[in-house]
Amino acid sequence: MTKDWSPRTKSVHSGTRRSQYGEMSEAIFLTQGFVYDSAEQAEARFIESGPDEFIYARYGNPTVRMFEDRIAAIEGTEDAFATASGMAAVSGALTSMLKAGDHVVSAKALFGSCLYILEEILTRFGVDVTFVDGTDLDAWKAAVRDDTKAVFLESVSNPTLEVIDLKGVAEIAHAKGATVVVDNVFATPAFSKAAELGADVIVYSATKHIDGQGRCLGGVICGTKEFIRKTAEPYLKHTGGSLSPFNAWVMLKGLETMHLRCAAQAESALFIAEALEGHTKLDRTLYPYLDSHPQQAVAKEQMGAGGTVISLDIKGGKDAAFRFLNALDIVLISNNLGDSKSIATHPATTTHQRLSVEQRAELGITDGLIRMSVGLEDKADLLDDIRTALDAV
Repeated sequence: MTKDWSPRTKSVHSGTRRSQYGEMSEAIFLTQGFVYDSAEQAEARFIESGPDEFIYARYGNPTVRMFEDRIAAIEGTEDAFATASGMAAVSGALTSMLKAGDHVVSAKALFGSCLYILEEILTRFGVDVTFVDGTDLDAWKAAVRDDTKAVFLESVSNPTLEVIDLKGVAEIAHAKGATVVVDNVFATPAFSKAAELGADVIVYSATKHIDGQGRCLGGVICGTKEFIRKTAEPYLKHTGGSLSPFNAWVMLKGLETMHLRCAAQAESALFIAEALEGHTKLDRTLYPYLDSHPQQAVAKEQMGAGGTVISLDIKGGKDAAFRFLNALDIVLISNNLGDSKSIATHPATTTHQRLSVEQRAELGITDGLIRMSVGLEDKADLLDDIRTALDAV
């Protein structure tokens, strides 16, 4: 029934399960367990559960299942599994499918915690990981081997906003039989074309644009029913990375307005980026839809908008960046993104502080770089606030 609806309509209605009371807003099933009519029914359910049969909240819950069905419908995948956080989604997607001796190729420009999973956790258990320049398709071709199990990338990198040619990487990976796992947070579910471009597994931090209002942690893995129910679910339900029913309900409410919020935020982000480009206090203004962005054409092909995040490289290094941050009035200093409130972050001392100076330099994370998540405030007010803070540098 929902297959002909637009993603915006699906974000309001898909996956809804109503109780006998016919409630308008989705119900929150705050229960850790479920009652069986008989011992025989309990036995049967543990052998194989139907789509609306539940055992334990760590395994599944009606409210959580509504969220999973809805995000899968929006993303265009067969199924989804909701997790306790975005990093639970990243680690769960990768760890559930990998074992000692497997080979993974990853883009090197990643969020600090994603790098930790690949550099520290997976290698500790015998997984061979090769890092490449994600924007260089020749580098992917050289690195992906006949025995490569998976490739991993952020479709738009955090925080330097490199845009990877997802279709090109998917073609290279699939030619060798590798699974394409994509962290698609910066592209947002509102603008995503990841599934149609060849991504096999798509992960989100639902904390970001899906909630979008700074309330709850959550994550989700989207993919085929085979991967979600036979690979990801067994690992996650036994290791405990499931999403709480209350947080799932918050995410459902967030999805209802996600397209409106992301469209308004992306419009403001482009307005601000264009206005600031060439500012005398900036070495670089980074935004995927700017003419100066090296992957602008790729961004326009695989994203419905340029996203909600801009990055500003302030002349003068850390001292200048801190003066800028401390002079902001509307824009808040925090480390989240995709929020209705505008947020500025200094990656070198926060989200990417565990990286060495050499690693940060290789990734383009300078001491003057500021990652700015554009919120829902008036775009003219935001631009004035940023310009005033730049005057203080």
